[in-house]
Amino acid sequence: MYLIALKMLFGDRSKYLGLVLGVAFTTLLVNQQVGILLGLLDRAGSAVSDASEADIWVMDPGVKTLDIVFPLRDTELPRVRSVAGVAWAVPLFKGGGTVRTPTGTVEATVVYGVDDSSLVGTPQTVIAGRLGDLRRVDAVALDVDGFRRIWPGQPYEAGRTFELNDRRAVVVAVVEASPSFASGPVVYTRYSQALQFTNNGRNQLSFILVKAEAGRDLSTVATAITFRTGLKASPATLFKKDNVQFVIDNTGIPTSFATVVALGVIVGVSVVGLLTNLFVLENLKQFAALKAIGVRNHRLVGMVLAQAATAGGVGWALGLGAAAAFFQFAGQGDPNFRGFILPWFVAAASAALAASIMVVAAAVGLRRVLFVDPAVVFRG
Repeated sequence: MYLIALKMLFGDRSKYLGLVLGVAFTTLLVNQQVGILLGLLDRAGSAVSDASEADIWVMDPGVKTLDIVFPLRDTELPRVRSVAGVAWAVPLFKGGGTVRTPTGTVEATVVYGVDDSSLVGTPQTVIAGRLGDLRRVDAVALDVDGFRRIWPGQPYEAGRTFELNDRRAVVVAVVEASPSFASGPVVYTRYSQALQFTNNGRNQLSFILVKAEAGRDLSTVATAITFRTGLKASPATLFKKDNVQFVIDNTGIPTSFATVVALGVIVGVSVVGLLTNLFVLENLKQFAALKAIGVRNHRLVGMVLAQAATAGGVGWALGLGAAAAFFQFAGQGDPNFRGFILPWFVAAASAALAASIMVVAAAVGLRRVLFVDPAVVFRG
């Protein structure tokens, strides 16, 4: 019976193709949009991910995100170091700047100043050069996307120079930094060097990065820092979540993506439901004939569900493959898409969505199949 059902499905090629493309379109749209949304949200805490050595971030009590910084006094650093449970604490500067490229164009940039001795806070994946050379005068490390913007089409190499806030900067390393919201170059340099590049005012200390002693509970140490200094101390994982939540609460990004996904699902359900109903309607005599020779209703239900599962499975596979290809190749051609991935749970959720669409579509067609009069096959 199921073989007959599949022959009926494949025999009507136009509707079979329409069903497959309807599910494929919905699957592609859901996977692509949700994957991009998750990638954008992850970028909100990119600097936290890159400073993998730090367990706790310390900042002004009013700071909610990496992008809105209220500088601390330099005297706060030794106070944090004196708290029980702190293995070490180092400064981190975050500021803005302007880069002038060799072609004369200007790019806005983010400047991170890391601890002069340990260099904690710099990405650890080095594409070219050496991080140890940051201790040289005017030395900076540049992220790969920034290098592409300043020297498009050129191979990654150390030794190049550019202007940063009208000062000479020498690239001693090219690093693989986590993608961020900033579209311009991201520059890493020593804390003392960053102050010379920016000169933002009296207080320059943006954050304090803390490593807890082995075996210490991070939440307990963070609470002790807050009690002792009055500053906000947050474990790195929690601070990254706070950055993501800030984007969710204060931007329209999630709502925009959710709207597109919802519209895609509505279109997919409408198209697939309509085509399924037309398919069943055109094959109603065949179903009536099967009823006339004694095929029970549960067998007919199984046949329709087999047809729906086949069309839905093929459509889901094609849509998922197209989404995977997008994430695989988009980042290679456009650095703005670097870091976007297709998580397994999104693919699994899209499979459940495709199954739901086909069940709804099958239910629409089954109304006619279950109540069709077998005598219709003998009518002209």
